[in-house]
Amino acid sequence: MATQKKPGRRSAAPKKSRGTSAQSVAELLLEIGVEELPYQFIGPALASLKESAERLCNNQRLTFQTVRTMGTPRRLTIVVEGLASRQTSVTKEAMGPSKAVAFDQAGQATRAALGFAAGQGVAVQDLHVRQTPKGEYLFAVKREEGRATAAVLLDTLPQLVSGLAFPKAMKWNEAGVRFARPIRWVMALYGGSVLPIEVAGINASNQTRGHRVLGGGKWMSIRDAASYIGTLERQGVIVDPQRRRKLIEEQIAAICHKTGFQLNADEALLDQAVYSTEQPISFLGSFKDAYLDVPEEILITSMKEHQGFVSLRQKNTGKLVAHFIAVANNRVKDMSLIREGNERVLAARLADAKFFFDEDRKVRLEERTKKLGGVMFHQKLGTMAQKQERVKKLVGVIAAHVSPGQDELRQICERAALLSKADLLTGIVGEFPELQGIMGGEYALHDGELSAVVQAIREQYLPRAIEGELPKTVAGQVLSLADRLDTIAAFFSVGIVPTGSEDPFALRRHATAIVRILLEGKLRINLVNSTNQAINLVADDGFKNVPGFEREGLRQITEFVFERVRHYVRIVQGLRDDIIDSVLKSAYDTPVDLVDLVQKMKAVEMVTRKPEFDPLIVGFKRAHRLVEKEQWEPQQVETAKFQHPSESALHKAVVEERGKMGSALESGDYGKVLDSLVGLKAVIDDFFAAVMVNAEEKAIRSNRLSLLKEVDELFMSFADFSQIVVQGR
Repeated sequence: MATQKKPGRRSAAPKKSRGTSAQSVAELLLEIGVEELPYQFIGPALASLKESAERLCNNQRLTFQTVRTMGTPRRLTIVVEGLASRQTSVTKEAMGPSKAVAFDQAGQATRAALGFAAGQGVAVQDLHVRQTPKGEYLFAVKREEGRATAAVLLDTLPQLVSGLAFPKAMKWNEAGVRFARPIRWVMALYGGSVLPIEVAGINASNQTRGHRVLGGGKWMSIRDAASYIGTLERQGVIVDPQRRRKLIEEQIAAICHKTGFQLNADEALLDQAVYSTEQPISFLGSFKDAYLDVPEEILITSMKEHQGFVSLRQKNTGKLVAHFIAVANNRVKDMSLIREGNERVLAARLADAKFFFDEDRKVRLEERTKKLGGVMFHQKLGTMAQKQERVKKLVGVIAAHVSPGQDELRQICERAALLSKADLLTGIVGEFPELQGIMGGEYALHDGELSAVVQAIREQYLPRAIEGELPKTVAGQVLSLADRLDTIAAFFSVGIVPTGSEDPFALRRHATAIVRILLEGKLRINLVNSTNQAINLVADDGFKNVPGFEREGLRQITEFVFERVRHYVRIVQGLRDDIIDSVLKSAYDTPVDLVDLVQKMKAVEMVTRKPEFDPLIVGFKRAHRLVEKEQWEPQQVETAKFQHPSESALHKAVVEERGKMGSALESGDYGKVLDSLVGLKAVIDDFFAAVMVNAEEKAIRSNRLSLLKEVDELFMSFADFSQIVVQGR
């Protein structure tokens, strides 16, 4: 199919690559030149750009070899190699009316046939009649020839660029395109020729710009990706972020080797350095030793958050040293000028931090708690004073579960909970919110609190990320659990629940933290009881619940946490979904000990490996379906109504195994429990082979169903085995 040229545009003539087959291929190079992007935006934007380009090619039937992206603060670049010169042709078929409707008795086309042909853009005589399961029907068969790739790209690349999403975007000219920062130039080459697209009011060319300082910002003409990378590097730009990362790592390693210091590794800082520079140069700076009297968390955070500096430690002691490594975006003859400028800025920051720290210690944490009534937790959920009081009560309940009859843990947890939110009113936490808890522990230590209380306060926000470090002390674990359970219960009670990808208050992260603390810390508590206590404490504060929460709230939160359990044991323990569901579905509305539930899952997983297990489950599911399906009144099994020895044998086996299972369940010997169930295979098979459950006599039928109900209940007392998928079926 011929491609019509667009007015005012020059069609690109793709060059044929070496080693092409029947259809020639060429390279696409697209660069979006921008004002400096925030470093946090660049990595996600490059990943999105790659995904969008691959989707575009697939949707447009454009075959390609590889898609790769590169980028700096001033440019986002994509290279598609081995891109076919034309779309793949495709044959499309559309079914129309039946032959009987499409033609009259004289064989003339009816309005139905004429309308179908016109709608498909074909002549009536070109329609095909084909036999289908419903009879003879008309089909329109059209071959859609592939368009030239250059023409397809002219239409689609502008949408590819304007479709990029950012956490924050802006408009800067009459084009109305939203982007993270103003687009200043666009370079688009296909097969070495310019693709004359227009993006945000800018016409594409074959030119790019180098480093603002090292390259003078001058324009340079580009032929292809190879010349693009080389030309930019000569003008002070290393466009590949992986090359910049490697260069920075080598520079830092050289500094550490020369000084004997040890890097305080931080991947987030390395990412910041990679995506904040075009020509990275690392250098060593220093600050006054006097600032080392300030807690190292303050120093590290101040260097990181304010300046993006990497902190250093002594190799032998691990103590922080009065030095840092910074990564500049400019290489000059006298780097001391850049170093001294950075040191002056950091000195001012550290002076502020030291002032806050000294002032904060003049007021005890316990005094600060009295002002938490003025700090809002959430507009629908009152103040931090209310939350702190709820957490204080909840830690007492959880501590009693963890250490029954021992008051020491409860007292430590309650004291830590009382002081846990007071550091929100300190100057340091006001400056660095990420130091919540850490500074609370520091100030509690200064106030002379017990070391166990200090550590619990420091650990209350752990884990800070999905896979972050967990609290190491039991008091810290209890305080973290109580705080998170209260948060989930509070938000659920007023109807603020995660939906789809929306979770503004990180409730899924809180639930995952609860699961990890319980399972990895091996804390044996009744999660349902603790959750119910959290719900009641929130209700006591008088917040207006959403309709139905009082009735369904506990189950909603339990299911929410169970979803995180499913994900955790699937990923970490490697268990099958059906095994996970078999245990969890039988755990609702019962005392829930997550450690115990996972032990059950592992026991089920082990028994599924036995050759007799699958046939056993087949027999159980048959019994389970009959019990669910048939209309009957459950009643006590009457042995006098047995008509075959297999009924007596099954009943006797169920009674015996029920007794064995009871003691095994109490002792937690789940392997023995499942061995008892596996041992029922033969008698269940014999029963189904010997008798017809749906006997004509109603009393016999009802008695046999009651017997199967006993079998069903015996299995279900451990797990819902109806969820188990028989392998290979």
